[in-house]
Amino acid sequence: MDSAYVKMVQHVKEWDPFRFGPEFYETEASDVVQVVSEFDDPDYIAAKIQHIYFMSFEEVLDINKCKELAKQLLVIKETDRCQF
Repeated sequence: MDSAYVKMVQHVKEWDPFRFGPEFYETEASDVVQVVSEFDDPDYIAAKIQHIYFMSFEEVLDINKCKELAKQLLVIKETDRCQF
């Protein structure tokens, strides 16, 4: 499995927006990383993150927090891409 994928999944889990513990977000982490792997626009990714968590928890996360996570994940993605 791709190391960037593993790093991004772990990062999303540790983000823990609802304070349930990192092990609680397996599905959301996988969905978020899938979006990040396909897109590079932090605003679009942030909106998708917000939607993913809304669908799971019926609570709207602050878009700025989602955007910050999107940017962090894009750095992980880009760093891994540049190591070749």
